[in-house]
Amino acid sequence: MADVKKSKIKIVAIVGSLRKDSLNRQLALKAGELISDRADFEILDYADVPMMNEDIEFPAPAAVARVREKIKSADGVWFFTPEYNHFFPGVLKNLIDWLSRPVSDDEGNVLERVPAAISGISLGMGGTGIAQDHLVTLISFLNMDVMNSPRLTIPNAMKLIDESGKLSLGGSYPFLEKQANAFVEFVSERARRNK
Repeated sequence: MADVKKSKIKIVAIVGSLRKDSLNRQLALKAGELISDRADFEILDYADVPMMNEDIEFPAPAAVARVREKIKSADGVWFFTPEYNHFFPGVLKNLIDWLSRPVSDDEGNVLERVPAAISGISLGMGGTGIAQDHLVTLISFLNMDVMNSPRLTIPNAMKLIDESGKLSLGGSYPFLEKQANAFVEFVSERARRNK
């Protein structure tokens, strides 16, 4: 009898900060470690995506075409967003605007029906709850399949930085673990349903 290897689901992480060592990028890396045995996890590089401009929409700039293909190949998208002035960052909004546009007459919004989860860490007391609420409004409008519970908001990030300046989640780790397990199951169930 042939040994049938079970394929892993693919999750693409989108971090709302472009900073190389941002706290939300570090949070995404920890999430990736948690699910590495069950999912292929990749952080989307989109620093080269230009500002949305209909004058350059067709044909799509190479960076836009590349990120669209990454999303099309994913079974799920996990957002990690900071909160800037009670909102998610402009670079994330710009990326989503590009992803929301129809690819062609035959192919629409690449985010439609894609399972999504949201996490975030911030320096302030509110975590990233307000930014996440705004993000849920947007991605729900784009017909993503949002896992609304559990969501993860981690406040007071400076208390979670170790001596080397790296993120150490401490008491927040079990909450990330709970969300990671829930999202893998959420994505896997939808992948099974769509086969």
